[in-house]
Amino acid sequence: MTKNKKKKSHNLLPNLSESILKILNQDSNKTFNYKQIAAKLGVDDASSRNQIIKKLKDLQGKEKVQEIERGKYQLIRSKDYLIGKLDMAGRGQGYVIVEDQEIDVFIANNNLHKALHGDTVEVYVFRRKKNGKTEGEITKIIKRNKTEFVGVIQMQQNFGFVEMTDPKMYTDIFIPKNKFNEAQDGDKVLVSLDDWPEKADSPFGSVLKVLGKPGEHNTEIHSILAQYGLPYDFPEEVESFANKMDTSIKAEEIKKRRDMRDVLTFTIDPADAKDFDDALSFQYLENGNYEIGIHIADVSHYLKPGTILDDEAYERATSVYLVDRVVPMLPEILSNNACSLRPNEEKYTFSSVFEINQKAELKKQWFGKTVTNSDARFAYEEAQQIIETGKGEIPSDISLSGNTYKVKENIVEAIITLNKLAKVLRRKRMQNGAISFDKVEVKFKIDEKANPLGIIFKISKEANHMIEEFMLLANKKVAEFIGKQSPKKTFVYRVHDEPNDEKIAALEGIIKRFGYKLNTKDKHSTSISLNKLLADVAGKKEQNLIDTLAIRSMSKAEYTTQNIGHYGLAFDYYTHFTSPIRRYPDVMVHRLLQHYLDGKESVKADEYEEKCKHSSEMESLSSNAERDSIKYMQVKYMIDHKDKEFLGVISGVTEWGIYVEIVENKCEGMVGLRDLKDDHYQFDRDEYAVIGSKTKNVYQLGDEVYVKVKNADLVKKHLDFTMIGKHEYVEN
Repeated sequence: MTKNKKKKSHNLLPNLSESILKILNQDSNKTFNYKQIAAKLGVDDASSRNQIIKKLKDLQGKEKVQEIERGKYQLIRSKDYLIGKLDMAGRGQGYVIVEDQEIDVFIANNNLHKALHGDTVEVYVFRRKKNGKTEGEITKIIKRNKTEFVGVIQMQQNFGFVEMTDPKMYTDIFIPKNKFNEAQDGDKVLVSLDDWPEKADSPFGSVLKVLGKPGEHNTEIHSILAQYGLPYDFPEEVESFANKMDTSIKAEEIKKRRDMRDVLTFTIDPADAKDFDDALSFQYLENGNYEIGIHIADVSHYLKPGTILDDEAYERATSVYLVDRVVPMLPEILSNNACSLRPNEEKYTFSSVFEINQKAELKKQWFGKTVTNSDARFAYEEAQQIIETGKGEIPSDISLSGNTYKVKENIVEAIITLNKLAKVLRRKRMQNGAISFDKVEVKFKIDEKANPLGIIFKISKEANHMIEEFMLLANKKVAEFIGKQSPKKTFVYRVHDEPNDEKIAALEGIIKRFGYKLNTKDKHSTSISLNKLLADVAGKKEQNLIDTLAIRSMSKAEYTTQNIGHYGLAFDYYTHFTSPIRRYPDVMVHRLLQHYLDGKESVKADEYEEKCKHSSEMESLSSNAERDSIKYMQVKYMIDHKDKEFLGVISGVTEWGIYVEIVENKCEGMVGLRDLKDDHYQFDRDEYAVIGSKTKNVYQLGDEVYVKVKNADLVKKHLDFTMIGKHEYVEN
C-alpha cells in the first residue's frame, strides 16, 4: 500500500495569501510556523516553503498577521472580519446580515463551512462591492440558532437520513440505527443535530420524537410548532400547579383595589375568542366629560416570579395563533377562566382610567389595580351593528346584569360615544404621521376534521378601530407615565425604528410598476405618502402584494428597555400593557408599573433587556409558525381545486420561477421557469421580470395571469402552478 506523498512544486502557489489567512483563521488563537502551514497546504519542497516564508513577511508588513515568537505567526483580526446572522436563500447560498454596519455579505455554498440558517457567525469579507456584491466566507460558527430540526426519515438497513422539510436547511441529517428511537421509515420526526465531523458531508443526529405520518393534519401542525421549538401542550407539573391555585375573589383583596364593579363595563372581541383580557368602562361625569376605563386582566396577581408557572410563561413568551387552534401562554385555568373578563363575573384587573372631554382631549389619568364586573360580551360584528344603525337595540343573546343603572340603552350610547371619540383619536394619530397598516387577514372556515371549507378575509371596521384606539391610548399613557419620570427608570418599551432608506428605495422601485410613488423628503412626508399609497391600493388586485411589501420595508418592532419611540404609530413612548394573557412583556409591564406606583427604586436594566430580547425572539418564531400554518391550510384548500383556472397577480420574480398570488383567495404558488415551454426565459433583476429569449415575451411583477394548480405539497407547504397565460391573452 503506497503512502500519500505531499506534492512538490516549483511553480508559484496560487492564492497563497488567502490560503495562509484561511489556515490561521481556522484556529485564530494558535500560532503557526512556515513548516506547519506547508503541511496544511500539502507541499514540502524548498520553493514552496520559501514562498510561504516570503508571503508571511509580506502579510506581516500589511498588518494582516503578527509574529508572536520567532517564526511563529498569528492572525490579526481586521475590519474584514465581521459578526452577523446567516440568512439562507435559495440553492444553498446565503447572506450574513451584519446589523451594526447595515450590510449583507453574500456567502456561496462552498463558503458556508457547516453554518446553518440563523446561526451567529464570523465572516471574512474578501470581496467588497464587486458587481454590487459584498462577498465573504464563514470562518467561525459563534452560536447555533437551533439544534433541533423537522424532517422525514428515510431508512437503510443500519442507518437513516432525515430529509429536511425547511427549504432553508440545505443538508439532511445522518441517523445511526441505534438512534432511530422507534421511528419507522417515512415518519415525520424531530431530530437533534449532535455532531458534524470535519470530513462528513452531513451532520450526525438522533431522533427525539416521532411526529406522525407526513400529510396528516395533526402531524403537520405539530411539525410546524416543533420546527420553531414551540410547545403544543403544558408539562404535567405546570398544569397541576395551575389547577391547584386558589382563583377565588377575596374580600380582603378587593379592599386593596379601586372598586369599579358598579361602572358600566363590557368586552368587544372576535366572535370565536375564548380569553377576554381587556374591557372598556364608560360613565358620564358631572362636568360633562367622560370617564373611560381600559381594564386589563391582572395576570400578575396569579403569575408569581420564581414559580414553575411563571418560568413556563416566560419561556413561551407568547400565545401562538395557528389556523385551527391557539397554543396559549398560560394554562386554561387562567387564560380562559380566572383571568378572562367574562360577563357577570367579578375579576381582578389592572386599569388605566382617563377623564376625556368631548374633543377627545385627556384631562386626567389614573393607573392602578381594580376589581371589575363586565356587564356584556360583544363580538366585533355585534358592536359594528350598533355603530352602523345607531339604534338602541342590541342582539338578544347579549347577557346583561340586573343592575338598574346598566340598562341596554346605556351600553348602546356608550359604544356610539366611544366610537366618536376613537375617530378623533385616530385622526390625530394619522395627522402626527402614524401609518395605517390594515392588511387583509386570511382566515379559514374549517370543519370538525380541520378540513378547509372556505377562505374568509378579515377586514377591520369601526368597531375594531374603536377598541384599537383605546388600547393604544392605554399603552401610550402607561409608557409616558414611567418614561417621563426623573430619575430615569428601567421599563419595557415596544419600539419601532424608522425604515431603512434602502428598503424604502426598493419599495419605490416596485410600486412604480403599478403607477404609484412616494414622497421621501423627510420622515413625516414618507409616512403621509405611505398612508396615501395604502389607501390608493385598497380594494385593487395589487393590494395584498403592496401591503405586504410596504410592511416588509418597515423596521421590525421589538421589546427593549432603550426607548426610541414607535415610528409606525408616531408615538414617542409606547409599551404593551393590554394583553397579559397572551404576551409575557405585558406581564413585565404590569409588574414594573406596580413596582413604581409603590414608590420603589428602578430595577436593573440588563436583566430586563435580556427578557426583552427573549420575548422579541419568541414573538418572531410565533409569527413564523402562524404564517406556516396559513400556508399549510392554503395548500390543503387548493388540493381540492386542481381543475380550476385562477386569475392571479405576479407577486415575485426570481431566477428560478415566477410567484403568483391568486386574487380570490390570496394563495401563492410558483411557476418554475423550466415549466414555461414556449420559450427560454431569463431573469431580469432590474425589471422585476423574466423575458423570453426568442419571443421577448415578458412576465413582470404585478402582471395579471391565469394559472392552474400543478402540484400541492402539504409536507413542504408549497404550491406549484402551471401558467395558462396573461390576462389579456385569455378569452372570457
